[in-house]
Amino acid sequence: MNKELHLNIRGRVQEVYFRVYTQKKAEELGLTGYVKNESDGSVTIVAQGEKEKLSSLFDWSKKGPSMAYVKKVSMTIRDVENQYKEFSILR
Repeated sequence: MNKELHLNIRGRVQEVYFRVYTQKKAEELGLTGYVKNESDGSVTIVAQGEKEKLSSLFDWSKKGPSMAYVKKVSMTIRDVENQYKEFSILR
């Protein structure tokens, strides 16, 4: 059964290609959803898929791409309500 993972990542996570690398990682894992920058400087990830694959994305997000510096990752898991068809970068 698929779940929906909500992550909020804080630190140096904007202007370091965090969204692009998140999209690549999510697509590698076969996840759907989106990633977007927030006005407070954080990044939000919403991903849907199998629990093991979501766990892999969560583990990856604790470090992120090489130029990022992740200070904190907040996580919630929910049941899927609206299914996404792909993994997108929102602006």
